[in-house]
Amino acid sequence: MKTTIRFEQISKQFILHHEQTRSLQELAISLFRRNDSSRERFWALRDVSFAVEHGETVGLIGPNGAGKSTVLKLISRIIEPSSGRIKVDGRVGALLELGAGFHPDLTGRENIFLNGSILGLNRREISQRLESIVEFAELSRFIDMPVRNYSSGMLMRLGFAVATSFQPDILLIDEVLAVGDQAFQAKCLQRIAQIRERGITILFVSHSLDMVRRLCDRAIWLDEGQVQAVGPVDEVVVSYLSQVGRDTNIRLLAEGDGAGRGRRWGSGEAIITNVEFQDGSGHAHRVFQTGDTFVARVHYRAQQPVYRPTFGVAIYREDGTHINGPNTVRSGYEIDMIDGEGTVDYVIESLPLLPGRYEFTAAIYDYHSIHSYDHQHRAYTFEVQAGTMLEKEGLVHIPCRWEHRYG
Repeated sequence: MKTTIRFEQISKQFILHHEQTRSLQELAISLFRRNDSSRERFWALRDVSFAVEHGETVGLIGPNGAGKSTVLKLISRIIEPSSGRIKVDGRVGALLELGAGFHPDLTGRENIFLNGSILGLNRREISQRLESIVEFAELSRFIDMPVRNYSSGMLMRLGFAVATSFQPDILLIDEVLAVGDQAFQAKCLQRIAQIRERGITILFVSHSLDMVRRLCDRAIWLDEGQVQAVGPVDEVVVSYLSQVGRDTNIRLLAEGDGAGRGRRWGSGEAIITNVEFQDGSGHAHRVFQTGDTFVARVHYRAQQPVYRPTFGVAIYREDGTHINGPNTVRSGYEIDMIDGEGTVDYVIESLPLLPGRYEFTAAIYDYHSIHSYDHQHRAYTFEVQAGTMLEKEGLVHIPCRWEHRYG
């Protein structure tokens, strides 16, 4: 298959200036004075190599500052590499930053002609596409207004319409779809699907991993300017999420999450000393994936014998939506008596929660759940990430199957 984009050991260095010049005199002096202490060498990319084949849709994923946007700017020749070699075979259409490539004092119509001429089209060819561009961007009322007066959503609509209407060989898209409303995003995704069917090569940067999975054949994971993984999109996304989960878990465990974050009440004959979240192997975790084994270990201390207690829990989404609230008695698990210290485990074999941040309530009541010994309301938190689960709408994953019959 024909290679459209090739990076061979690409590195890109930027010089960061930390010294602030306060006056014209200081500026003049600084031109003749070398002060390396105020300059920092920052490597946005280090020895990055990969290839994109003709007609592929490839997603670039990674945290902020990983080097994703730098890759796109290098492909579009906005910047040049510090070392290495780049091969780009075809005309590039780029939607990198809001307003990039637009002259603020020109109208939307004039900017369409400007962009078309930069891409090598003559006035007649641009005129033939003008009406469809304006119609797609939904800007007929504003097309003769200077773009400096456009909102961010209007700029995105015009930029996307222009970048995709002049039929480039390679299309670069950098996160800007996040600005548009839901209806226009759906139009953009439909157009991207049409572009894919025409065999145009697409490089797509987004923090929406669901969108990357939906649109892309392969993914490239960048972190701190280096390639961490290249391969089928689901494999790379799962590897990336696993790393993010490990990093987040370490951070949350270090921060701690004791009681007192939410409201607390009770008479105190028995108290909850801690709630520890664990995976199926008994390791402490604060980040889970949909489908994981989830264990909430409730540590308690009874100041005196407490007969027939009820241990209860509840899970809330961060926005306050109450998801569930089971307890030991309603589940048919009765405890005769507690005295001193102990633990009670609340176990979910396959966690159905979809990605998000959740708050956890733990409580000890009497048998009839009337008298509270200790109630710690939404006092603990944990996170859920998608993992291999593609579903994201709603609160929970409900296992199901589909059937289709003709006739």
